[in-house]
Amino acid sequence: MSIFWSIVFIIIILGVLCTVHELGHYLVARSLGIKAYEVSIFVGPSLVNWRHNGVDYEIRSIPIGAYVRFTDVDEEGNPVSSDDPSELVNSPRWKRLLVALAGPFMNLVLGFILFVCLYSFTGYGSLDIADAMYDSQFYNVLMEENQEVMTSDTLVAINGKRVFSYLEYSYEMYEGISSIDEVVLTIKSQSTGELYDLTLTPEISTRPMLGITHYPEVNEKYNGWEVIEVNESQNNGHPVLQVGDYLTHVNGISVASEEFEEFFYSMNEGDAMELTYIRNGVEYTSPCVKTMITYANQRGVIFYSYRVTDFKTFIGAVKTAAVMPISIIRLSVSVIQDAFEGQVEAYNVVSGPVGMTSAVVEVVDDVDTSKADKAITVLTLAAFISVGLVFTNMLPIPGLDGIQLILIIIEMIIGHSISKKTENIINGIGFCILIALVIFAFTSDIIRIILE
Repeated sequence: MSIFWSIVFIIIILGVLCTVHELGHYLVARSLGIKAYEVSIFVGPSLVNWRHNGVDYEIRSIPIGAYVRFTDVDEEGNPVSSDDPSELVNSPRWKRLLVALAGPFMNLVLGFILFVCLYSFTGYGSLDIADAMYDSQFYNVLMEENQEVMTSDTLVAINGKRVFSYLEYSYEMYEGISSIDEVVLTIKSQSTGELYDLTLTPEISTRPMLGITHYPEVNEKYNGWEVIEVNESQNNGHPVLQVGDYLTHVNGISVASEEFEEFFYSMNEGDAMELTYIRNGVEYTSPCVKTMITYANQRGVIFYSYRVTDFKTFIGAVKTAAVMPISIIRLSVSVIQDAFEGQVEAYNVVSGPVGMTSAVVEVVDDVDTSKADKAITVLTLAAFISVGLVFTNMLPIPGLDGIQLILIIIEMIIGHSISKKTENIINGIGFCILIALVIFAFTSDIIRIILE
């Protein structure tokens, strides 16, 4: 049943996002005096239809898309050629360019609105520095230099690279930079507005590895550690645990017991372990090979999170929501670059409908997550997808806005329309890219499911 509802959620999310996208094209076209013949919300058999000011409006039964028809068609559904200057195809190139950009822009606006709603309800993270974790790299450099970072001084760059949100900070710190490398933080003073640098130098050590990051406190319900991150090298590259699991015992020794740390660190390289853990309320026991890991002490920068309680914090939520699309698009580009450089597995770059459905299934199936938190997670997913559509829609692929933008820009440069032959060649290449991406997305989803 959870799979069914997850599919329903994904269909509805994609349907709404596509509808908003198409309405963007329609509204901008009409504001520019461009004629539209049909506006269809969703696809499939018609449920409701009406005609107003020469436009056929329809609400259809399958919420998986939407479309706007800017050309007239004959009784057989074939486009009718026309010299009417109010038709899109005959409009000035700058108008066609604005209409093409309007769809992605509306997805950008929707993503922003969703993030504002989320942050107004859940609060939001910032890059305002609150404190330094004891015995961390950040704490040590402050002590060594006898320097204090003023409360609410703001992080603006990492190794000279601008960061706009905590999302980017997390990626740069935990994915973009090795944990054993030095990091230079550029910080803006709240009092003077000046920038200053702090260099975080890691302390390198070796220790046995469970291959997880967990909350320090023991969960009262399961008397174990809640897993919040799993190292891909756990169990010789075949991780046993997943995010959201609760690790309760290793070789029968409770992780909550006083003797656990001494027992664990007495084990040797390659020793076998039996991990006992709770997943979705069910207890499992699985073997796991223990390895040694070279590690550094934590970076230790702690940032403020804010709840929306007044106008000032609401403006903060709006500002944070406004930079999220920038962060998401920049991270998308960074992940693609990392994939080309071999730092990220290619199948982790693209997610198709199977992957999105799997993500929702995990949320719906989690017995330890409240309905409110599940709704927030699904809404967050919708916000990320909406912004992600801005990026994907700009790709030069038939059926997407990117191909239209390229054709219009080429026409603007050369000063005349592209020949039909050239347009067909460009569309043919784009179609091949589209098929390759669809196959790659589905393959990536399946690979991730198998590896999990």
